[in-house]
Amino acid sequence: MDHGFRNAGDVGFSPDAGGVENARALQRAVDQSGTIVVSQPGTYKLGGTVYVGSNTSLLFGNGVFIKKVDEQGAFTHVLLNKGARTKTYDENITVDGLNIIVNGVDVRNFVVYGLHGQVAFFYIKDLRINRFRCLDLGKAQYGIHVCTFEDIIIDDVIIKGDKDGVHLGRGKRFTIRNGVFQTFDDAVALNAHDYSVGNPELGWIENGVVEKCWDLNAEKTTGYFCRILAGGWIDWRPGMEVQQSDSVVANGRIYRVQAKADGTVYKSVTQPAHESGSMVLDGINWGVVQADVTYTAGVRNVVFRDIFLEKPRIGFSVHFDNDRYSRSYYPGATIPKQEQLTFDNIRVIHDRPSDFLSIGTPVDVLTITNSSFRNNRINFHGNKAMPDYLRTKINILGCVFNQDGAMDLVTNSVAGKDIMLRTSSNIGLHDGFVARVTPGPGRITVESDLPGLRG
Repeated sequence: MDHGFRNAGDVGFSPDAGGVENARALQRAVDQSGTIVVSQPGTYKLGGTVYVGSNTSLLFGNGVFIKKVDEQGAFTHVLLNKGARTKTYDENITVDGLNIIVNGVDVRNFVVYGLHGQVAFFYIKDLRINRFRCLDLGKAQYGIHVCTFEDIIIDDVIIKGDKDGVHLGRGKRFTIRNGVFQTFDDAVALNAHDYSVGNPELGWIENGVVEKCWDLNAEKTTGYFCRILAGGWIDWRPGMEVQQSDSVVANGRIYRVQAKADGTVYKSVTQPAHESGSMVLDGINWGVVQADVTYTAGVRNVVFRDIFLEKPRIGFSVHFDNDRYSRSYYPGATIPKQEQLTFDNIRVIHDRPSDFLSIGTPVDVLTITNSSFRNNRINFHGNKAMPDYLRTKINILGCVFNQDGAMDLVTNSVAGKDIMLRTSSNIGLHDGFVARVTPGPGRITVESDLPGLRG
């Protein structure tokens, strides 16, 4: 196979062509792998998903826009790797300069259940996405969605609209950097666990960096700059009660309930045993998630640095879902502890009181350095299904506190929670600054240089 350099225009990809014709032309180009260039400036209609295989670089020149159009039915992905449909790893793929115009073509017509990025990769190694732009995300699809990965770099993105900007599922070794986000929902989601429709597989997200990102202000918002979702589940047992998105292990596979998010609780009598797809048993639609079994999902060894928070919302949320859409932690499951989360040079730009960190899962260590806060606390809260939230150690070093007056630095509402707080080499900008901690029904031990906590 020729792995050389070619221009997509030579096989019919053109600003003057229709969307279906362009999808077929670009597919012909990428099927040859190698380096494919779209060099002619213009707006290119695209009427279907283009599937990208290993050893392919797809380079879009300046002034090139890809506009989704509904010519033969709405479609989900602009780009999807070929191996996603068979859970076969693709390797060595680069997408550079892609500028997507969603144009209202915003749907979840699953090629892979749970995967719904405008650009999506599932079972991928050595992926690089550079200079990505999308300014009109809809309410259904993420901008970039990657799950089950190794070694990915997402660099220089501007994403605006309603849904998540960059949404990751399980994987290891990642970098997200130089991102500008103005999204109604999460700018970045590290969803090791997720809604059944939110990610195709479950597991750990580990060993990564999120850096040099801006969360721009907007009139309306939900979500967080970064959502960190964890979960735990158990072996199937007869008579167990399950709801939408619950997971179980049976016959060497993970199954999930794929149902309406209406709060219905089902009683499972028949053990799921099918090898693929979904099957209804006892009125429960069980979908096969994966064959490599794990009982927990979470995030560990991740560094966040050089983040500018302009939008007045919770900066980072580490939690379990526990609602009609998803119950991340099944009662009695192994406790998933988040590990070694570091926050360096995080700048809170807005003035509204909001949580810097909202934590609803066990976390072993939080390290916060060289950051600037206003009235932004670290808040520990609970999930009724969790028996023990374990000890958390917090180290705050070299930070600037801009609050003029009293500030709740750490608050807790979890029964029996044990928190160890250490602070040093910090500065209060105003003479009236006083830090406070509220242990609630737990315990906080403090060694601090901050006014109000010294001694």
